[in-house]
Amino acid sequence: MAQPPTDQPTLTLKAGTSYADAWQRCLALAPEAFRDDRVLNLWGATWRTDGRALPATSPVDATPIAGAPRLDRATAERAVRACLDQHRAWRHVPLPERRARIAATLDALTEHRTLLALLLVWEIGKPWRLALADVDRAIDGVRWYVDGIEPMIADRSPLDGPVSNIASWNYPMSVLVHAMLVQALAGNAVIAKTPTDGGVACLTLACALAAREGVPVTLVSGSGGELSSALVRAPEIGCVSFVGGRDTGAAVATAVADLGKRHILEQEGLNTWGIWNYSDWDALTAVIPKLFDYGKQRCTAYPRFVVQRDLFDRFLAAYLPAVRGLRVGHPLAVERPDAPHPELDFGPLINAAKAKELRDQVTEAVDRGAIPLHRGSAADARFLPGQDTSAYVQPVTLLNPPPSSPLHHAEPFGPVDTIVLVDTEAELLAAMNASNGALVATLSTDDRATFDRLAPHIRAFKTGHGRPRSRGDRDELFGGFGASWRGAFVGGELLVRAVTQGPAGERLPGNFPDYHLMA
Repeated sequence: MAQPPTDQPTLTLKAGTSYADAWQRCLALAPEAFRDDRVLNLWGATWRTDGRALPATSPVDATPIAGAPRLDRATAERAVRACLDQHRAWRHVPLPERRARIAATLDALTEHRTLLALLLVWEIGKPWRLALADVDRAIDGVRWYVDGIEPMIADRSPLDGPVSNIASWNYPMSVLVHAMLVQALAGNAVIAKTPTDGGVACLTLACALAAREGVPVTLVSGSGGELSSALVRAPEIGCVSFVGGRDTGAAVATAVADLGKRHILEQEGLNTWGIWNYSDWDALTAVIPKLFDYGKQRCTAYPRFVVQRDLFDRFLAAYLPAVRGLRVGHPLAVERPDAPHPELDFGPLINAAKAKELRDQVTEAVDRGAIPLHRGSAADARFLPGQDTSAYVQPVTLLNPPPSSPLHHAEPFGPVDTIVLVDTEAELLAAMNASNGALVATLSTDDRATFDRLAPHIRAFKTGHGRPRSRGDRDELFGGFGASWRGAFVGGELLVRAVTQGPAGERLPGNFPDYHLMA
């Protein structure tokens, strides 16, 4: 789909940022992990050409990019057994040596942070600012653990088997690589499945840099259905760490519950922002653009506003100017080749199929009675001449999506806001708890006593008072209520406790079938 004509100046690709440029840098930097036309799988401490590489395209402009080399089940099972051998050796490596190897990995990631970020732009469509932030959060977060790991693992030991990581595509570095390196620091070998929808080259490069330092990482690709028996059910696996949607997460949860296996399952929820007896509209206007970072393709995005009906006119006066000013477009399109990277709120969605699905959901919701309050125009976006724009969705705001619409009860994972009006506190709480548990929520109210009274009834792990909450870094804990989380909570010391053995009978903080423990 080509872009529509606009009155904006003609844009060009920033010099040195093409996918071909990034690929050549990968070939030169890590020839053991990259071939001319594909990436390799890493298992048994060896980079291998096994797996069937599927074609892939960038969401940015449909440029062909490297696809994931998918393994079959039997090969994945061999990789898991090899990872167990690494685990049995690594768990006896003294902590000072483990710290030194992880620290050296962080130094290498820091040296090549711009290449890792550029790969994130092309593979999953992150604007440059957010791509760099994803890389830097991974590095800075793991350094915090390197500096303070001793008391966290005092009187604790590694698990009996490696940690298996299955994560969504949206945060390859700050969620997946961060978790893998902390798990390894705690004494475990780690295995990760490349997300199906993107991030394979970035993860391959990060794992190549870690493997060079002797960190026991395994990276494999394949469909979830094909590899689940190896990465979830295999007896060699000591813990399953999953980040993704509720449907897949439910299947993983059933498997680990049947096996009694240690698990960390972060699932989606409908995060909500409530407005009740509120008047600081300038503060709300200022925060709205930040809520659209990366097109709301985040587990901690806020796609639902629950607004007191009597304040709806003032809410719109604060909200609409902010959403109309959102900056959308090609993450590397500039006025001249040597210009700085563009400042964008978001670029494409993860692929054209997701963009079409979301556009269809919006159309269906409006057909069934939702009221469109805002629809962004592609004419205002920043695109290259003639580029493919099929993965882009302009921001949309709908009032009262019908109960039959997915936008009423599920996270859209795209730049679509929905608004629900309420008249009573009971209605406010019911609407904010529409998805049976969420990761984050916010309540904007002028009266602190009102917040303190209502917040405990909002089923979110973190609830902000007039400000957004996030997954957090360093010592900030993270988890979820209800169906948004199963298993051990993470963040700070809890991440280390989740992937190590403590005293007999220990009850980890988390959301388990037989108990819920906050701390």
